[in-house]
Amino acid sequence: MSEMAAPLRKFVLGHRFTFALVGLSMLFLSLSFAVSVGAVSVPASTVWGVVANKLSPDLIEQTWSKGREAIVWDIRFPRALLAMQVGAGLALVGASLQAVTRNALADPHLLGISSGSAFGAIFALLHSGLFLGLPTVPLLAFSGALMATLIVLGVSRLADATSADRLILAGVAVSFIVMSGANLLIFLGDPRASHTVVFWMLGGLGLAQWDQLIYPFVILVVCGSWLISRAAQLNAMTVGDETAATLGIAASQFRLTVFVIGALITGVMVAFSGMIGFVGLMVPHIARILVGGDYARVLPASALIGAIFLLWADITARTIMAPEDMPIGIVTGIVGGGFFIWLLGPQRVKKF
Repeated sequence: MSEMAAPLRKFVLGHRFTFALVGLSMLFLSLSFAVSVGAVSVPASTVWGVVANKLSPDLIEQTWSKGREAIVWDIRFPRALLAMQVGAGLALVGASLQAVTRNALADPHLLGISSGSAFGAIFALLHSGLFLGLPTVPLLAFSGALMATLIVLGVSRLADATSADRLILAGVAVSFIVMSGANLLIFLGDPRASHTVVFWMLGGLGLAQWDQLIYPFVILVVCGSWLISRAAQLNAMTVGDETAATLGIAASQFRLTVFVIGALITGVMVAFSGMIGFVGLMVPHIARILVGGDYARVLPASALIGAIFLLWADITARTIMAPEDMPIGIVTGIVGGGFFIWLLGPQRVKKF
């Protein structure tokens, strides 16, 4: 971490309540702006008036048109909420993976988990059909993520790639192989549906609907709560397996559990948002710069920063080429790729 961030970190640690209040305020303002901005601009007062009337009918006198109400409630608000959930979920997974692998470069995208999710979701969308209804896509996406995770762990063990760098290389190799399989599924699928899947592979939140938000929300709350409750174990894992063992932690079993939880979160998020890379890599580092290395603070901070970051990435994707809707994965790829290059600078990875 940069020494220039030390004064800021010291201030944050001394004013945790203020930091949390500022972060939540930024999240609220970002949400308001995300719903307001677009091809049709909607004032923030109208946005929250619509929300208030939906939650409590006739609470506020309606001064807006039905069209603007539909834009706010049916299109932009669920999209913004999905962005918050996906950003928070991917950031939590990235932070957890970096702890159990003791690798500053670990994230669900680089370790092949996102690719496995994409494979499962594409198989559901183009070949198997929704045989279980709406849950089919997230379930198969999770299965694909879990498959890719187990393959990465198996390859690393088979090749005796136990070091952090070699684990990342194993993940990248498996990611390429799994994505090749996903591309083959697209090639063999219906060409008319393939166009939609290709856009989905680049990441997008435009298909967000109210009745679908419950799935990523439940997974985020349940799995995120489990990860935060294991902050002490994650702290021990960052020191090493031997230290964790002296504290009564079964390191290998705990690492596998975190991988499975990460695969579940990633699989569900990818199923509803497509592949969005680098959030899990970048956000935990920003959180550690701000709040230090204790995972009791890193995980909640990562979730908050991830939600804010993806909201603004979506705002950029919707406005930079308006009225065209750029895939959000392009925005996160540009920002995250630049951050990745910065992270590879002298001593930065070692200081993790």
